[in-house]
Amino acid sequence: MDVRALVFDVFGTVVDWRGGVAREMRRLLGSAVDAEALADDWRGRYVPSMERVRSGELPWTPLDALHRSSLTAVLADAGLASVPAEVRDELVLAWHRLDPWPDAVPGLRRLARTYVLAPLSNGNVALQVDLARRSGLPWDAVLGAEVVRHYKPDPEVYDSAAELLGVPPSSVVMVAAHLDDLAAARARGLRTAYVHRPDEFGGRVVPPSTDPDADLSVASFEELAEALGT
Repeated sequence: MDVRALVFDVFGTVVDWRGGVAREMRRLLGSAVDAEALADDWRGRYVPSMERVRSGELPWTPLDALHRSSLTAVLADAGLASVPAEVRDELVLAWHRLDPWPDAVPGLRRLARTYVLAPLSNGNVALQVDLARRSGLPWDAVLGAEVVRHYKPDPEVYDSAAELLGVPPSSVVMVAAHLDDLAAARARGLRTAYVHRPDEFGGRVVPPSTDPDADLSVASFEELAEALGT
């Protein structure tokens, strides 16, 4: 493959959303709450909230605002409707404080020696910048949904990666832990690399170990770096 750039899904692929959100739930709401269940419920509303934008029901709305809206229903359903507004605002920032998987930063640093790297995430730009600065993610640019005002899997998101980086789609590798994300990227001419993240959902759902349709299937970013010869 003539690879020049790699773009990454972030939530679940680069960072552990479930562990980080649950940690902040406990910190802000107390140890008595079922923090993992709250995190799972919130994540379960992620795709439906973006679909309201993709369908035209809502105008363009950044992910932070969608998360804030979804949180109202999460807390109400858990009997926590009395949580003050300032605590809710702080909970939304939990998504800005997620920890990377242990292999993520070492693997990205190896890949950065050879390739242009960027997130291609549904997270808004401020969120991606905060994650990068917090953990030292070596991005060369921040790409994704807010840049083109479309949420994945809209084709505009994938098309923008090659267009903005000035390379052919076939020279861009989409790296993700989610088969649907990779399938949408392939449909736009991008190469794809699947990363197996068995702990993304806390063991409740275990994703397949490989993607037979991807150009590469690996168990870590360091294995990805090895496979690409860095």
